[in-house]
Amino acid sequence: MTMTRDWLLSERPASRRQARIGQIYRTWLAFRGNGLALFGACIVLALVVVAILAPWLAPHDPLIGDLNHTRLLPPLTEGYWLGTDEQGRDILSRLLHGARITLAVVALVAVIATPVGLLVGTTAGYFGGWVDTVLMRITDIVLAFPKLILALAFVAALGPGIENAIIAISITAWPPYARLARAETLTIRNSDFIAATKLQGASSARIIWKHVVPLCLSSVIVRVTLDMAGIILTAAGLGFLGLGAQPPQPEWGAMIAGGRNFLVDYWWVATMPGLAIFTVSLGFNLLGDGLRDVLDPRGRK
Repeated sequence: MTMTRDWLLSERPASRRQARIGQIYRTWLAFRGNGLALFGACIVLALVVVAILAPWLAPHDPLIGDLNHTRLLPPLTEGYWLGTDEQGRDILSRLLHGARITLAVVALVAVIATPVGLLVGTTAGYFGGWVDTVLMRITDIVLAFPKLILALAFVAALGPGIENAIIAISITAWPPYARLARAETLTIRNSDFIAATKLQGASSARIIWKHVVPLCLSSVIVRVTLDMAGIILTAAGLGFLGLGAQPPQPEWGAMIAGGRNFLVDYWWVATMPGLAIFTVSLGFNLLGDGLRDVLDPRGRK
């Protein structure tokens, strides 16, 4: 064990593979020392596990209830741990299946918006001039609108539905990543290694993809992780307004909308999905803070 640790922490790695693995191990050690970040990572990991195992973990059908016998039962009643909603459906089962929708929204928005932001930001920062001006003015126009309002406009144009909600959120999510990538690119585009790469005959596209993007990636990953809470809230807001996932899909925002008429007498119908949104958003925020401390090179000692 000691030999393995010494190999990982060696100041003079014998190969690129050893250096890469050692850097990952050092990053893990730094991350492990942040208790709140570990707590956030556990919440996010729990979301992933719950989303994968929802069909086996859910004790009841999330879409079908019994209006005559199980309508609006309080928590811890007759095997319904979190109670039932106005249609007699088990809230716990709906939350477990709703985790799949939440995870899908988060993952797809990250997959769509992050590459777009990186491409726009690194291109603008590397070339400068009129390319920078045009791309950044487009970015400024998108940033000028509140995310939820802009997402509402796009969903209204595309039509309600979870797929259109993901597209709308992605369209509003990329500008901050472009801004961050551009700022990082401006600091490295005149570096000696970039000049050396140019002298070797590398094209601009190769320089951006092979050298600029990897250096911007850590900062963008941190920003994406921190933005996950906002993405979840935006998706829940669209669902609350009836523009996201459509009934009877167990989307958390739509569940809150369904329970708002019963908030005084049957508080659990809206409170349980609200707590789920709060917990997952907190987990992503804590994880993002921890990743920022670990991955931000300006914060390293």
